[in-house]
Amino acid sequence: MGRAESDHRFIRRTKALAAALAIGTGCLAGVTTAGAESVVTPAPGIVSHAIAMHGKPAQPADFTAMPYVNPDAPKGGRMIASVVGAFDSLNPLIVKGIAVQQMRGYVIESLLARGHDEPFTLYGLLARSVETDDVRSYVTFRIDPRARFSDGKPVTAEDVLFSWKLLRDKGRPNLRLYYGKVASAEALDPLTVRFDFGGAPDRELPLILGLMPVLPRHAVDPDSFEETSLKPPLGSGPYHVSHVQAGTSVTLTRDPNYWGRDLPINRGLWNFDEMRIDYFRESNAQFEAFKRGLYDFRVETDPLRWSEGYDFPAARRGDVIRDAIKPGTPEPTDTLVFNTRRPVFADVRVREALLNLFDFEWINRNYFFGLYTRTAGFFGGSELSAYGRAADEGERKLLQPYLPRLRADILDGSFRLPESDGSGRDRAGLRRALDLLEQAGYQLDGTVLRKRDTRQPLTFELLVTTREQERIALAFARDLKRAGITVSVRTVDAVQFDQRRLAYDFDMIPNRWDQSLSPGNEQSFYWGSDAADTPGTRNYMGAKDPAIDAMIAALLRARGRTDFVDAVRALDRVLISGFYVVPVYSVREQWIARWNRLERPKATALTGYLPETWWYRPPPQQPPQR
Repeated sequence: MGRAESDHRFIRRTKALAAALAIGTGCLAGVTTAGAESVVTPAPGIVSHAIAMHGKPAQPADFTAMPYVNPDAPKGGRMIASVVGAFDSLNPLIVKGIAVQQMRGYVIESLLARGHDEPFTLYGLLARSVETDDVRSYVTFRIDPRARFSDGKPVTAEDVLFSWKLLRDKGRPNLRLYYGKVASAEALDPLTVRFDFGGAPDRELPLILGLMPVLPRHAVDPDSFEETSLKPPLGSGPYHVSHVQAGTSVTLTRDPNYWGRDLPINRGLWNFDEMRIDYFRESNAQFEAFKRGLYDFRVETDPLRWSEGYDFPAARRGDVIRDAIKPGTPEPTDTLVFNTRRPVFADVRVREALLNLFDFEWINRNYFFGLYTRTAGFFGGSELSAYGRAADEGERKLLQPYLPRLRADILDGSFRLPESDGSGRDRAGLRRALDLLEQAGYQLDGTVLRKRDTRQPLTFELLVTTREQERIALAFARDLKRAGITVSVRTVDAVQFDQRRLAYDFDMIPNRWDQSLSPGNEQSFYWGSDAADTPGTRNYMGAKDPAIDAMIAALLRARGRTDFVDAVRALDRVLISGFYVVPVYSVREQWIARWNRLERPKATALTGYLPETWWYRPPPQQPPQR
């Protein structure tokens, strides 16, 4: 780097920090003014073994293992997992193709690793230490000198810079969004890399950079990086890809020379000598394979199957164990998502009307054995949820510029999702829906609901990919037909569903967003305005709302937990006001079924089940034959 470029970067960073001080985004020391220029010296950074989004890391620098693992878990055996769908790529870092997601973590590592008992805390992995200042204007990582890729070559600061530039320019949209916020980066020495943020009010950025996958500069071709490939990636993680059967299975083998096997963050993890991921075209075949013992565990999502489907011989013998785990994270909510890019769903009154026509009480009783609840918003069951809670002073201050657009009942917490009489023919819900549709310019023409000015009928396609989704979609279509609305339920395979979802080529789809107790930059990827027109994001509804963008910015700059909670609740409130989805049901537990050849720790992490903490239990030895 030339001297002129270095000087320019310093001046730019200095101006940005001065501006940050002026608007009160942080505490800086040593400010002097000379004419129009300000010289700002940031407070000295703190070097630590870990970094938390808010507060301090729970584990001290000398911790030996995480509390949710068995530190003495035996090594050996094989675990077989399963996925519905197919794959055509081993690169989960690009938009093209359908990738094997387990490449992250198992094969490709990051600088830091999550502590799963905390909302958002990262501990050293490839990086031995992390340094940042009070305002988080930069972050510096010191790489562990022992860190090696699986070919034996050391992990260096140049590999980190290479990965950052590559993913910033050619990675998935969320990676481009995150890494594009870095103002400058440099290697301070062969094992130390520093990222400067140019005064961006985003306190999560040091953690986002800590989770950046690190790729080997010597083994990755930037020119072909964006193309799908089944070539096994070279990583620094505990496993390497040993066998690929295109579209059907991938086998990972534990690296006996894995450099990080003795790290405290890894103790009790990565216990299987081999892990295989088998792919199935549809869920019924997948379940039948589990009953035959062809793979080792499954996450059950069908309450009918959970209640009645496990009455098979192996389960009755106790060879299959069922665990119901209550994680401490927000409850995932399965939804039906409106694509507001389509004119049929551009009017919020139409979306609210269709919400009123969804008969949850009938569906829950007839399909789900009453096992589910339902909540509006995206952080249900946690302190971050705005549903049923009045906005406090902090929230109202954040929402002040947008208050005229927020409904009073959503602001004061009195709004509730509509409840039907459970008959499947609820008249009150139908009346509410027709009133809203009339306000939106629709009227009944016999048994067909039409737009008054164009005479166009209200009709759309609901795209699904599983039998369970189809069943709910058909029940919803029945209810909508009572209001004169025609819905075409189309079932496609998992591959086509993913392709159409990523391209926003749908009217309505089922989807759920899993949230943490520390939502951050990914919220822009979920609902930010810039993401709405970028294929491959998770802003499936096409939300473009400056209030959403402002609340995401507020949660990113929040310094304390109170301000952070206010910002997330305000975001939740704005999302509820947009009626972007029809909430189908909320999941309070994780349902896990596993063959008894797998063991798991007694303690459960805050985030729930973690297969990487499990281990193989060999079958008991048979007595010798006489």
